Amino acid sequence: MATGGWGPGNGPGQPGGNGPGGQGGWGAPYGPPQGGPYGPPPPNPGPYPNQPPNPYPYGPQPTRPAAPRRRGCLSFGSRFGLVGAILRSAHRVATRLFAQEGEGRIVDRTVDRVQLARTVLGAVATIGLILAYNVNPNRWEDAAYGGAAQLIFAPFVLIIAAPLVILGFIYYAPPHLRPHLRSRLRAPLKAVGWYVLTLVAIGGVLTSTALTVDADDGKSWWEYLLVVASLIVIVWGFPFFFMASLYSARSAFNSAQVHPMLPPVLTMTLVWVFAALSVIGDGMPASPPVVQFCSTLGGPLSVTAVSLWELRRMKNRFGVTLRV
Repeated sequence: MATGGWGPGNGPGQPGGNGPGGQGGWGAPYGPPQGGPYGPPPPNPGPYPNQPPNPYPYGPQPTRPAAPRRRGCLSFGSRFGLVGAILRSAHRVATRLFAQEGEGRIVDRTVDRVQLARTVLGAVATIGLILAYNVNPNRWEDAAYGGAAQLIFAPFVLIIAAPLVILGFIYYAPPHLRPHLRSRLRAPLKAVGWYVLTLVAIGGVLTSTALTVDADDGKSWWEYLLVVASLIVIVWGFPFFFMASLYSARSAFNSAQVHPMLPPVLTMTLVWVFAALSVIGDGMPASPPVVQFCSTLGGPLSVTAVSLWELRRMKNRFGVTLRV
């Protein structure tokens, strides 16, 4: 009976026979021939039965364990851990919804640095004009409120003005490119929908709570539910709304997914609309004519110059054009 493998065979002529010295077979009765073509096996071929091989054969082994990671000020175990977790959560959702630049996004660090420098210079110029010519004792408070108001109202201005700009942008494009641009309007419309839904949710919860919940009467289960929802809106919804407004104004509701040149065009439109609203609402500042011109038109003209330079840089450096 044949046993197979390396075991003894049925007779002296079969492989693995039991003759002296393994005659007529492979050699020794219980193993492969000694001194094969590949040499003897290594002393420690595997993890068994000896110790495992050195896990770091090509470098020095660590002599001490790694030091434990220190917790920052926004970690869960620190004093401000809960606040940091809330802000990180709101920031993560806001960037996911309102800061999507698209697959064809152009990352130009030079443009980013120029925009940052223009913003800093504009802020310094505004502070200088306030100190030199504004005699209103509440000038700093008014400037702070004005900046916050522009940040909050920028998405609303974009919602009103952006459709007209986008329609003109698509109409200016070549006829063969217009269907492609129209097919990519889904991302801006989706961002606008999320922003409007955020406003409706925040306003609806706070208004329902203010009109329904009475602290003097006994509260039912749905009144407690409204109170909890209002607390969530105040703690998480307000930071999310602030970040959503910031990213919506910066990315123009993800309009770069339609065309990379569209955000600078919308930025120029937005800054001139705000300049017109400022002149209509507050009038010209009390200062010499040259200072009035600089304070009123300096910001829009500088933003327009940077945007036009960005468009030209896209064309010359990256080959991005709308019309050939």
